Amino acid sequence: MAEEAPAAAPAKAATKAPKKKTSKPKKEGPSIQKLIVAAVADSKERKGVSLSALKKVLASKGVDVSKANKRINTAVTKLVTKGTLSQTKGTGASGSFKLAKQDPAQARCSTPQG
Repeated sequence: MAEEAPAAAPAKAATKAPKKKTSKPKKEGPSIQKLIVAAVADSKERKGVSLSALKKVLASKGVDVSKANKRINTAVTKLVTKGTLSQTKGTGASGSFKLAKQDPAQARCSTPQG
């Protein structure tokens, strides 16, 4: 009898089906990058918006900053490398940021002609 009980336990484990992962529903609304660009554009600061001030603005717009801290930092660095934002102080995700000036030639080429 002692031999039958352990043999039955592995059989149950073998018949167990793997659980399917259900993904969380995607939040509606603008992405973090769009919120960051909008916050920097609304700013009246001449030297740019600091990262902590940016996070305060995002928190007021309903973003959970403590959970999205890593995503905010990576979004800011990506926006700087893309050229959407320019970094006035600091390195990486720290410092102050403002909208990058676009060349008039680039602005004319990006507008649709009709």
